[in-house]
Amino acid sequence: MTETSYVIDLTPDGRNRYRHYDLLQKKEVLEFTVQYEAYLQGKWHTIVRYDTARGFAHRDMMHTDGTETKTSFQYWDYAAVLTYGERDLKRNWASYRKAYERELLKLQESKGG
Repeated sequence: MTETSYVIDLTPDGRNRYRHYDLLQKKEVLEFTVQYEAYLQGKWHTIVRYDTARGFAHRDMMHTDGTETKTSFQYWDYAAVLTYGERDLKRNWASYRKAYERELLKLQESKGG
């Protein structure tokens, strides 16, 4: 089995990163996690994650209130979801960050901050 894990900075300031983990047996993907993380308000936040936790491939969109929106890829094989997730995060991280920042602003306003 081959295990691969790495982190890539998406911006020169180091405040946006792509995290990758996969476990392969020969060329078959057994499990994976790829996620976009943003440094906001003094800490790292996982914004979007594709993984195989709970035994199926899915995407979790994190929300500032602690909830997650899950999208299942039940008819896809793990390799296809891994490739799709990696491309999606690297291409669309900026829009994911903006949406999360808007949620943070609304949450702060609702708390009177």
